[in-house]
This record gives sequence, structure tokens and C-alpha cells, in this order.
Amino acid sequence: MARRFDIRRQTGFTTIAMIVFFALYLPIAVLVVFAFNAGDSLSVWEGFSLHWFEKALDNSAVIDASLRSLQIAGVAAVVATIAATMAALATTRTEPYPGLTFKYAFINQPLMIPEIVTAVALLIFFSRVKIWTGYDGLAYLIVAHTAFCVPFAYLPIRARLESMDLTLERAAADLYATPWNAFRYVTLPLLWPGILAGFMLAFVISLDDVVITNFVKSGGQDTLPTYMLGQMRRAITPEMNAISAVFLLISIAIVTVFFFVNRKRA
Repeated sequence: MARRFDIRRQTGFTTIAMIVFFALYLPIAVLVVFAFNAGDSLSVWEGFSLHWFEKALDNSAVIDASLRSLQIAGVAAVVATIAATMAALATTRTEPYPGLTFKYAFINQPLMIPEIVTAVALLIFFSRVKIWTGYDGLAYLIVAHTAFCVPFAYLPIRARLESMDLTLERAAADLYATPWNAFRYVTLPLLWPGILAGFMLAFVISLDDVVITNFVKSGGQDTLPTYMLGQMRRAITPEMNAISAVFLLISIAIVTVFFFVNRKRA
């Protein structure tokens, strides 16, 4: 009997995999290591020190940009996840009908469009709104990030819904549960891992965004990525490494919490 194809058994798979992981993670490792460099060089090790972390914590511009990034990412991720959940329910918990595939493609269209195109379109639209309303606050960045993050949250939520068995939801309906109670007590608990995955993905995408933020933000509204980009155009110091290392730690913490929550539910 023919043996099933397994890519892990192919010649050179382990070597190629190791090379890929090495290329992916070596630059990140170097970045983290030089965040602890006592000197201001990014290539010459001059001893261990927490100087650059202390300097970043004492930099009010870094603190303001970090808090602004977390605020925008948090609000945008929550709104995007709620919208994505409703969209996923509307496109999965229904009988197929003409136009359903178009709606699915429409929701995911921001993934296909180059980000620079989305940024320019939002810049033109919001510039007119600013003139009409006179408002110049963070709401524009929150709306822009929310719109961009919806498809990222939608995909894991929809995938979770498509893999869920409808038996329990139908049983709840047979037992005279209202649609809201069936959703609250049956669908939502089963869907929760997908919602968490969608929220986490939307939060990280928003926190990391540079292009759209650069086009939409007004003066004094730098997020941490745009602040770092501006600083790197002037001079690159290990302070940028220290900031990146902290946000890398935050990302790892988010993924770790998500892993243990999913493991506990399983």
C-alpha cells in the first residue's frame, strides 16, 4: 500500500525549516540583545545595561505615544471584533442565497487592496470631514483602524462558526429557546475562542500599523510605530531596540494568555 505523502519526510525539509526559522528570528534576537547594550552602538557590544529601558521610560513622548497606541488599538479591536462577529453570524447562520459570496468578498476586500491605497482614500475622505466638522481628534484614527481590522477579526470568527456543529443550537431552538438565548447560552460559549483570536489579531494589527496611521493622524497624534519611524529618520539608538523589546514582550504575553485560555476551555 502506498504511503501517505508527508512533507516532513522529504529530503532537506528539516534543513530548510531551520534556515527559515533562523532567518526569521535571528534579527529579532539581535534587536533584543542590543536593547541591553551599555553603549549607543547597534553593532558593538559594550556591556550589559538597562540604561536604554530607563531612558525610554523617562521619555514623555514615548509614554504618550505608547498610551495612544494602546488606546486606539484597544477601542478599534473591540469595535472591529463586535462588527466581525455580527458579520460572521450573518454570513454563516443562513441558507445560501444569491449575493452571499459577494458579501463575503466585500468584507475581506481590505485584505486585497494595497494598504497605501486605503490610506490615501481615508486621507481624502477624512480631510473633507475635518473641514466640514472642525473636529480634529483621535476618532479618525480609531475609525480608520477599525475599518482596516474588521476582516482580520472576521476570518477566525467565521472559521470557528463554520467548524461548529449546529446540533446544539438546533436543540436549543427545539427546547423553545429564543434566538437571543440560543446565541447567549450555546453559540457564544462555543464561539468564544474564535472571538478571542479575532480580537487578538485585530489588536496586534492596529498596534503595529504605520501606513494608515501616518496618513490619517493629525499633529501631536503620533502612535508608537510612527514615533519610532520619525526617530529612526534622525538617528538610530538602542532606545528603539528597548521600545521594540517591550512591545515584543507584550505581544508574547497576549499570545501566551490566549493559548492558556483556549487550553483551559478545551
